[in-house]
Amino acid sequence: MSFDFLGALPAGILFALVTTITPGPNNTMLLASGVNFGFRRTVPHILGISAGVVLLMLSVGFGLGEAFRRVPGLYTALEAASVAYLLYLAWKIGTSGELKVRSGDHRPMRFHEAIAFQWINPKAWMMVLTAATTIRMTADFGTNTLLMAVLFYVVGLPCICLWAAFGTGVRRFLSNPFRLRAFNVGMALSLVVSMYPLAAHLAKG
Repeated sequence: MSFDFLGALPAGILFALVTTITPGPNNTMLLASGVNFGFRRTVPHILGISAGVVLLMLSVGFGLGEAFRRVPGLYTALEAASVAYLLYLAWKIGTSGELKVRSGDHRPMRFHEAIAFQWINPKAWMMVLTAATTIRMTADFGTNTLLMAVLFYVVGLPCICLWAAFGTGVRRFLSNPFRLRAFNVGMALSLVVSMYPLAAHLAKG
């Protein structure tokens, strides 16, 4: 089978663009972090997301996906952990109440935490599993995996920055405690809604 790299590259770019810029757990949390902590304090979170997706793509492309196919129970356990942790994050976002927090539990997600989160982020798994199985730019699977990892970083990083930047842009409007609380509750509910496909799949199983 022959592959047209230049012909397939736009499809890979478009896939990375659409999957990273559309709403999901990462972007919902970046929006909330931009509002509550500002863009500068959210940068480690942003960089951690990008690095985490790249590592996940490389892991799936070089063997982890095959492990899930052979032992389906591992993926089911991952899905259950995803639901539990996302509910916890939704609660943390929904109960945030101040724009300027300097200490305590309310703080931006750290770089290593954002990397680790990708391993239980259902949207990130959907992105990399789909990319590994459907986006083919070269005949060599390993090279294709590396190319998609690069695209997720190069295309995805500016996309997720937009979410944090937008959150930072509306900080003044949300300086009113009532508006901020309503926003945080709305973001928490959005995070819960984003879990619907995963929860429905677990219920069927």
